[in-house]
Amino acid sequence: MQGLLLCLLFSLGGKSKSHRYELNHKKTYEYKYVGTITIGHDMPDLAESGVKLLCNVQIEGVSPQTFLLQVSNVAFQEQNGVPGNSGFTSSPKMSKKLSDEITKPFVFEYMNGRVGDIKAATEVSDTVVNIVRGILGFFQVTIKSTQRVYELEESGIHGLCQSNYIAEEDEHEQTLTLHRVVDVTNCRQKAAVTVGLALASENEPSKQRGDNIVAMVKYMYTVKSTSDGGLITMSRAEEKHHLSTLNVKGGNSKLLAIKEITLLKVLDSEGTHTIGPVQSRGNIIYKFGNELKQIPIVMMNLENPVPKIVDLIKRLAETNTNKELSGASTDVIEVFQLMRSASLEDLETLWRQLSDNQEHRRWFLDCVVEVDDERVIKFLERRFQNGDVTANEATQALLLALNHLKSELGTVDRSKGFLHMPFVKSNQLLWNTAVLSYGSLVYRLCEKIQPCPVTAVQPLLDIANNGLMNKNEEAMVLALKALGNAGHPSGLKTVIKFLPGISANAVDLPTRVISTAVDSLRHLARRDPHSVQDIALSLFVQKTLPAEVRMLACMILFKTRPPVALVSTISAVLLEETDLQFASFSYSLIKSLSNSRTPDNHHLSTACNIATKILAPKLERLSYFTSMAWHTDWFSDTFLAGVTNELYMLKNAADSMPTTIIGKGKFHIIGRIIEMLELGVSTDGIKTLLSQIGSADILTHNYHFYSVNNLLNIQLADWQSFPNSKPLFSGYARVYGQEVFFSDVNKEVLQQVFKAIDLNEGKDESPLRKFLKGLEEGALWHWTKPYLAYETRFIQATCLGLPVEISKYYLALTAVTANVKAQITPPVQQHVMELFTSEVSLETNGHISITKDIFAFHGINTELFQFGSELKCKANVNIPWKFMLNMNGREKKFELDISPYTDVTEVFSFTSDVYAVSRNIAEPSFAKRTPIIPITAESLDVPVTEGSQDFHLTSQFCAESSKYGTAICMEAQARRAHFFDEYPLSCLAGYSHVAIQLKPVETKRPIEKIQIQISAGPTKTLLNQIVSLVRKLIKRNSEVIINPVVVMKALALSDAAKPEGFTAAVYSLPAAQKDNIQFIVSEVGEDANWKMCTETSVDLKQSMTQTVNTFVLNQVHFRWGAECQSYELTVNVARIQEPSSKPTLSAKVNWGNLPMYMNNFGKSLEELLPFYSYLIGLHSQPDANPDHEFSAKVFNALPNTGDIIIKTPKVGDTDLR
Repeated sequence: MQGLLLCLLFSLGGKSKSHRYELNHKKTYEYKYVGTITIGHDMPDLAESGVKLLCNVQIEGVSPQTFLLQVSNVAFQEQNGVPGNSGFTSSPKMSKKLSDEITKPFVFEYMNGRVGDIKAATEVSDTVVNIVRGILGFFQVTIKSTQRVYELEESGIHGLCQSNYIAEEDEHEQTLTLHRVVDVTNCRQKAAVTVGLALASENEPSKQRGDNIVAMVKYMYTVKSTSDGGLITMSRAEEKHHLSTLNVKGGNSKLLAIKEITLLKVLDSEGTHTIGPVQSRGNIIYKFGNELKQIPIVMMNLENPVPKIVDLIKRLAETNTNKELSGASTDVIEVFQLMRSASLEDLETLWRQLSDNQEHRRWFLDCVVEVDDERVIKFLERRFQNGDVTANEATQALLLALNHLKSELGTVDRSKGFLHMPFVKSNQLLWNTAVLSYGSLVYRLCEKIQPCPVTAVQPLLDIANNGLMNKNEEAMVLALKALGNAGHPSGLKTVIKFLPGISANAVDLPTRVISTAVDSLRHLARRDPHSVQDIALSLFVQKTLPAEVRMLACMILFKTRPPVALVSTISAVLLEETDLQFASFSYSLIKSLSNSRTPDNHHLSTACNIATKILAPKLERLSYFTSMAWHTDWFSDTFLAGVTNELYMLKNAADSMPTTIIGKGKFHIIGRIIEMLELGVSTDGIKTLLSQIGSADILTHNYHFYSVNNLLNIQLADWQSFPNSKPLFSGYARVYGQEVFFSDVNKEVLQQVFKAIDLNEGKDESPLRKFLKGLEEGALWHWTKPYLAYETRFIQATCLGLPVEISKYYLALTAVTANVKAQITPPVQQHVMELFTSEVSLETNGHISITKDIFAFHGINTELFQFGSELKCKANVNIPWKFMLNMNGREKKFELDISPYTDVTEVFSFTSDVYAVSRNIAEPSFAKRTPIIPITAESLDVPVTEGSQDFHLTSQFCAESSKYGTAICMEAQARRAHFFDEYPLSCLAGYSHVAIQLKPVETKRPIEKIQIQISAGPTKTLLNQIVSLVRKLIKRNSEVIINPVVVMKALALSDAAKPEGFTAAVYSLPAAQKDNIQFIVSEVGEDANWKMCTETSVDLKQSMTQTVNTFVLNQVHFRWGAECQSYELTVNVARIQEPSSKPTLSAKVNWGNLPMYMNNFGKSLEELLPFYSYLIGLHSQPDANPDHEFSAKVFNALPNTGDIIIKTPKVGDTDLR
C-alpha cells in the first residue's frame, strides 16, 4: 500500500485548488448505485458465488444539516457457478422483499463531509440499514484543498481506521480526482466481532510472522467544482479480502466487493417531505444485528419456530432409533437455529409438549443448551426450581449451557443464581459442574472486557474464603479450581492466602490444597506474568515445602516465559538443590524447553539452552526413576501451525510410584494457541493405602476370581482407619484450558460402589439385582447425544454494508442401540462375583453410530441471504453387531458366536468437498450449491486453466478370508476437474471419499456362524496361575507343571462340513535359570498343516547373582509353515556388563529359509544401508560376516557418548562413534 501511495505521490505535481465538499440542502441529488460482491478463487474455471444490488438513490435536503435518502428501482441479482459459464441472474422475489424495506425513507445528518446520526423506521431491519450505510459511505470523505497527500484517522463503515489520501486536480476540466486507501486490517475501533475464540489465547510472536487474512479498500472520487462547492459526480470503491486456512500463498478464498455511484441529475428541492416516524439507528459505523443469530450454513424461515422444532425433534427421535445418523446433521443444525430464534415462552411451550416422552425430552435438553443468551439461563432456573429434571440431566445441561453462553455482564450476573440454588447443591457432581462452569464464564468475560469487573468473580472468592475459614478441604479445592478457570486478576489476592510463605497470615493447609492453589495461577501467568513470577519463584526456592508443590510452582514459573536473567537465577538455585526429585523435574523441564521451536517459546528456549549447559554436569545423569517433565513440539513457519505435547510425572523421595501424572496437548494455528485437552490423575491416596496394607499380603493368599471380598478385607483395620476426607485417587479433565470435570474417589465412594453391587443390600431394591433381572427379562437400551463441540465465527463489515464471515463448526452425533437378553444358571444370590462361577448365556444385537461433521464458511451471512464458499466434511462410523456369548465361569471357558455379514456394511466413511453456495429467504427451497472444482472439465463451457487436467483417482484394497466368509475393503476416491499441485491445500477442494467396508465372500460351504473360544488352563484358575507364576519367578522354584495358560480358537462352523479356522495356545515353562514362553498357532480344517511356533526364552542365570557381572539373554525363535518347518527366524538380545568391559547391548538376527517378499525387502534394505550410513556420518568397511546374520551392538565409550557397530552379510561393518 505504501508503494502505491509513493508512486502516486511522485506522479503528481502542482498545487491543488479548493474543493470544499458539502451537500446543498436546497438541492436534490439523484445517483445510480451498483454494488457487487463475489467470493471464490479468482480463477476462470472454478465456481464462485455473489450478489449484485442495483438501485437509484435520491438525496434531498430537509434542513442545512439534515437530509432525506430514498431508494428506488431496486434489483437483486445472484451468481452461482463458473464465471463465463454462469452470470448474474435476477431474483424477482428477493428483489421485492428487499425493496419493501429499503425503499422506506432514511434520514441522516451531514456536515463537513461527515455522516452523523442515521434514522429509519422501526420495521426496517439492521441488514437493510447497513446496506444504506454502505451507500452513504461514499459521502464520508475528507477533502483538503491545500494538500496533495495527507493521512488521517476517520470513522467509516469499517470503524475508526487510518485513511491515506492523494489528490490530483484537472484545472482544464475543473475536476479533482481523489484516491483514498483505507487500512481496514488495523483499525483502532474495528467493526468486527469474534465468537468462540476466547479460549484460544493470542500468540503475538506468531502473528508477527504472518496472518491468514489480508484486507484493503481503495476509493476513487471524481469531484466537480461548482458554485456550491465540490460535487461528487462519480465514485468507485474496491475492497479485497484474501483468506487462507493456513499461511499459504495461493489457493486462497478471495472476496471482491465493488460499489459505484454515478450522478444522474441535480434538481432544486420542492420543499415538502413526508417521512413518517423514524428512530435513531446509529452513525456511519457498521452495526451488528441479527447476523449473530443466523447460523451461516442454513437458511430457513424463522417465524413461528415451535411447530417446526417439534416436527424436527420427533423426526430425529424416530429416524435415529434403529438407523445410522449420517443424514441427521442438517436437521440438528436447523433445530439449533430455530432454538436461538425462539422466545422464552416458546421454550416453555416446547418443554410442555416434549418432556413426557423420554426420547423427545433428551433431544430437546441436548439442543436447548445452544440458546446462547439469558433465555437458556431463565429456562434452566425454572426447571431446577420446579424439580423438573434429574441431577444427571441438570449436570449435562448446565455444563454445556454455561460453556456455550455469551460472555456478557448480564449473562454472568444472571448465572450467579445457580450457585445459590439448593437443587444444585444437593448433588456433588452438579455442584462441581456449576462452580467450574461459572469460572469458565468469568474467564471469557475477562477476555472481552478490560478491566474485568470484580463483581463477576466475587461468588468464587466468597466460596474460597468460607472454605478457608471453616477448614473445609473440599470447598477450598473446588473454589481454587474455579478461580483457576476464571483467571481473574482480582482472584490473585485470595489465592495468595492459600500459599505458605506468601500469605502474611500463614495457615497450615493440606498439600493438596496448596497444590491446587499453585495450579490456579495458570491463566494469570499470561494475564499478569510479573506478579505470578514473583509468587512462583518464592515457592520455587522454599525448600521446606513439599516437592510436589515446588514442581507445580516450577511449571507455573515457566508458563510466564521468564527472561534470561530469571532463568539464570533458577539455574543457580538448582545447582544448590538437595532434593533430587525436584532437581530432576526442573532440569528435565528446562532441557525440554531448550529444544522448543514454537514462536511463543522463542526467547525462552534460548534462555533454557544456556541453563541446560550450566546444569548438565550435575543433573544430566538423573534417571527416569525420578520426577520428569517432557515437552515436545513442532512448528512450521510455512504453515504457521504446530503442535505441542507435554507430560509431567511427579514423585516424592520415599516412593517410586508417581503421585501425580499430567498430560496435555496444544495446537498452534495463525497466531493463536488452543489447549485442546489436558488430563491429570493423582494417586497419593492409593500409595498410602498400599503402604498400610503391605504388598506382601497380596501374594500370600490363593485367590479365586470370586474372592474379591477377601482382597478388600485384608487388614480391615487399616482400611477403616483410612481418613474419609483423603481421596484414594483423583482425576480431572480440561478442555480448551478450562477444567470441566474433576472427581475424588475416597473410601466413602468405594463403599457406596460395594454397597450398590451387594445383592443382599435391600434385597429386591438392590440396583444390581434389578439390573440382572432386567437382563434376564430382556432389555432395550437406546441413547443419543448431539454435541456442538466447536463454533467459531469472525464477522467484519465490508464497504457495501454486508458482513463477511469466517466460521467453523464441529458437530458430533452419537447413537447407541442395544437389545440384550441373558440367562444365568444358577441365579446369582449374594454377590456379583458369583457370575464368574455360573453359566451365563447372553444374546445381543444393536449398533453404534457416530457422525462427525465439520463445516467451514467464508462468505456473506445475513437473515435475508447467504452466499460464499462452504467446506463440508463428514465422517461416519457405523458398527452393527449380533452375537451370543456363553461363559462358563467355573471351567473358565468363553464362547462367542458371531453371525457372518450377509450384506455390504460400511463401518467407516469420510467425505469432503467445497461448494459455492447461494441461499435467500424469499426462496429457501431453491438454494444453489455448486462444487468449487467441477468433477469433470466437460461440464465447463469455458477454456480451463492452462496446465490443469481431469484428476480422477479410485483405489480399492480388500483383505479377504475365505475361511470366515468376510472381507475388509478400503476404497478411496478423488474426483475433480483440476488438481493444482503447486498449492499444498488444494487437497481440501474437490470431491474426496474414503470408506472401509465389510463385505461377504463366497465360500465353498455355507457358514452359519463364527465361533471364538477362549479357555484357561484346566487345573487352576487364571488368577491362581498368574499368582503362582509370580511366586516362582521370585523363589526360582524348579518344579513346574506344564499346562497351557490359555487356549484360543476362531472357527467358522457349518453343519455340512468340519470346522475351519485357527487355534492358538500359550504355554509358560518357568525353570530355575531360564523362563520359556511358547505360542503356537495352528490352522484347523481338512488337509490343514500350517503352523506358527514361537518360543521366547529369558536366561537369568547370572543376572540374579550378587556380583557386578550381569548377563541377560532374551531369545525369540520363530518357525512357521507346514508343521512349523518351512521358514525360520531367530532374534537374540543380550545385555552385558562386566568389570573389565564397557556396558554393552547387542542384538543379533539369524535366519534360515524365508519367504520371497521378506528376502526382497532385506536385500533392498541392505543395498540402501551404505548410502544412508554415509549421510548420517557412519563409517563402513568390508568384513567377512555370516551370510544369514544381521547384528548390532551398542556400548558406552565415554559417560556422554556411545559406539554403534552394525554388521550385515554383504556390506560389512558400519561403525558410528
